[in-house]
This record gives sequence, C-alpha cells and structure tokens, in this order.
Amino acid sequence: MSITEFKGYVHIYTGNGKGKTTASLGLSVRAAGAGMKVFIGQFMKMGDYSEIKALERFSDFITIEQYGIKGFVKGKPSPEDIEASKKGLEKIKKIVASGAYDLVIIEEGNVAVMCGMFDVQELIDIIDAKPDHVELVITGRGADPRIIEKADLVTEMKEIKHYYHKGVKARVGIEK
Repeated sequence: MSITEFKGYVHIYTGNGKGKTTASLGLSVRAAGAGMKVFIGQFMKMGDYSEIKALERFSDFITIEQYGIKGFVKGKPSPEDIEASKKGLEKIKKIVASGAYDLVIIEEGNVAVMCGMFDVQELIDIIDAKPDHVELVITGRGADPRIIEKADLVTEMKEIKHYYHKGVKARVGIEK
C-alpha cells in the first residue's frame, strides 16, 4: 500500500523535552503497519541503539541509516562528522526527490543544523523539493524559525521535569 493518493505534510518535532525521536519512530511503525515504505536517516548518531534493533523487525517496510562517526556527537563536530552528515544529507535529498518512500524521517536534522553540520537552507530545499505524496518529519531541538514556518505541523516537546537532572543516566530500552 502506498499513500501516493494522499497529500504528504511536513512535521517538525522539536523542543528540549524527551520524546522527539520516540514520536517519529512511533509514526514509522504506524506507517509500516499500513504497508507504507519508510526511510529514516539519523544524523549525529552511529551505534547499536535499541530502536535500530527493533526496526530491523520491520525491514520489509522501514529502512534506517545513520550518518555519524561514533556514538552521539557532543560538542563541536569533527570534520569527519561533518563529512558523514553531508553525505547523508545528499542521500536523503535523492530519497525524498525520488518519491519512492511514503514517509521520510530526518532524525536530529535540526540539531545537525544548529551544530553546523549543514546549512538550514539545505533542509528548506528538501522541503521545497518534496513530492506531494511524501510525508516528511524533521526532529531535533532548536528548530530554525524558517523550518518551523515551512512546516505543516510543529510539536514542541517541553521539559517540565526529568530524572536526568538527578543523575539518572540514559537507560537501554527507554532513552537509548
């Protein structure tokens, strides 16, 4: 099943609260359950996160690639991190433009822009080139106002309280 008969929209999941990746991955599972083809490109990450293991079970419908060097980029990205992100962004541009996937998720795309991995205009160009039937999701804190303006749906996850501030580290299956 494809959603080519439907109009695809642009979603932004941003804010400093927990749940942006979780929301986008939940949407990917919902889409796969409806028989839609999903592509997820994760920026800033490289590793064996729990969501990678889980989504392998949906490999007939969901393709996921990571565009990082090791772990999660913290602080200033290395030239290697920037190069990996630029290659990933070029791949995503082609995937979105092809219209072969019903849902494309650009995980941590907003953070990649904030960290200087690529320019916000490149995300805007992807949005502008998106075929009508493709649903596009961009996640990550710090969404640029120009991205928010382009979007059809914007959700801000707002942190009210988080156990991280009490020293609780990321737990497998919950935060990683």
